[in-house]
Amino acid sequence: MKKVLVAMSGGVDSSVAALLLKERGYEVGGATFELFDGCPEQNVSDAKAVCEKLGIPHYVFDYRALFSERVLDCFADGYLRGETPNPCIACNRSIKFGAFARDAERLGYGCISTGHYAAVRFDEASGRYQLWRSAQPRKDQSYVLYHLNQRQLSMLLLPLDRYDKSEVRALAAKAGLPVQSKSDSQDICFVPDGDYVSFIARHTGKPPEEGDYLDDAGNVIGRHRGVLHYTIGQRKGLGVAFGTHRYVSRLDPEHNTVTLSDESAVFRDTLFADGLRLISGGALGGPLSVRAKIRYAHTPAPATVYPLGEGEVRVRFDSPQRAITPGQAVVFYDGERVVGGATIRAAGQDKE
Repeated sequence: MKKVLVAMSGGVDSSVAALLLKERGYEVGGATFELFDGCPEQNVSDAKAVCEKLGIPHYVFDYRALFSERVLDCFADGYLRGETPNPCIACNRSIKFGAFARDAERLGYGCISTGHYAAVRFDEASGRYQLWRSAQPRKDQSYVLYHLNQRQLSMLLLPLDRYDKSEVRALAAKAGLPVQSKSDSQDICFVPDGDYVSFIARHTGKPPEEGDYLDDAGNVIGRHRGVLHYTIGQRKGLGVAFGTHRYVSRLDPEHNTVTLSDESAVFRDTLFADGLRLISGGALGGPLSVRAKIRYAHTPAPATVYPLGEGEVRVRFDSPQRAITPGQAVVFYDGERVVGGATIRAAGQDKE
């Protein structure tokens, strides 16, 4: 019997993942992570209650030091550089599919599982594991899993793929799981009030400082509240009336300026990214036609990826995309299959 350890957040998705795997005959355990000081104790107690209901062991792993270094510090540092990082990707890379996978193996579990909506398949022709978009497009979370390697995919079970959320809740209710009606988390887990600016100020000891709004010519046109408050493409919350819509087109933390433009300026057809990871584990030998996704809620758009060496790529879209944002991931798809991805560092307008 295969042993699988499920990352259980105390929510309904991971709880039903554990339920389904047990029903399929796996020897299942559950593990909950302590990620930061003040991490909701309710999550641990809810996960423990589910494990007791299912009759499976429950573990608690203390990842606070690692989470602070690999997620909190990177999140704050990214914003201080004028980027908009995705902390879920950093957490998945370092915690769920890094430390957790190693601890699962240490405890004798050959497989791990999460409540993500995506699919892992083994391709006989290539002899490699593949990551696919979920059969439930509205819930698809493949975007935040693009960095998985062959070893991690070989261990990973994703039992929720073919279920929609109403079916997941119905399964939880039928099994009498105590989290069946628990609401989904909507915010970054370590910023439950959504005030990431205050979090970054506390975490770094660097409160945002007021600076100048600039127009495209570099003229001062107003004052902003601090670069941390803004992201590329933002229109609302600028705090200044210009008589016409203005959009954030550039953040310059070094000079503490925010450039505002008309909306056309936030459309770009080219981006540059680094840290390329391909699901196949191979290298990008030449230009590759893909559909590229530049943020979690973005619809993948036709593009070509050009290798630049040392894990860097240039991505040219067939048509300009709105608000390409440094710090976010660009993820590449071949149809419904995930090819890989990288971290966006800059956007531009291709002159070719």
